[in-house]
Amino acid sequence: MDKKKKRLIIRGAILLILTAAIIFALTSKKETKVLAVGDKAPNFELLDMNGEKVKLSDYEGQGVFLNFWGTWCPPCKKEMPYIEKHAKEFTKKGVQVLSVNIGESEFKVNTFIDQYGLTFPVLIDKNKSVSRNSYNVVPLPTTMLIDENGVIKQIVTREMSEAEIVSLMESIQPE
Repeated sequence: MDKKKKRLIIRGAILLILTAAIIFALTSKKETKVLAVGDKAPNFELLDMNGEKVKLSDYEGQGVFLNFWGTWCPPCKKEMPYIEKHAKEFTKKGVQVLSVNIGESEFKVNTFIDQYGLTFPVLIDKNKSVSRNSYNVVPLPTTMLIDENGVIKQIVTREMSEAEIVSLMESIQPE
């Protein structure tokens, strides 16, 4: 009888420990901070379509129009030609466009780039670490407007008109 009691106590303790471990694992998920206007934009490093490393910090001192998008996203398709149309003009004024595709293949992204004649840097967030973990991007398109000090000035989580894109690019021109 003593052996049975001992086994029962040991099994109960093991079951209790396993249950506690499962509960801990389920409840201790790391919460991603939701970014807000006024926050410092998290630095990141992604590869562009030429395999070159691009860091947000490379654009310190310039405004950054950081656009998250997907090839399958109808609003992204609508606003991308407007972004392209004004990107070169605003590059001369100290505003850089960085376009981050959310986890699609290089083939799909290159096809999209060719179709829309994009000339600004296009990056692919293959494992979605930047879009999900650093920037907590939910809807597409999402655009973060970052000033020359690396501070988020505005977050747009919808399709933008051409006039709005121009106005937003103007709003982050360095002084």
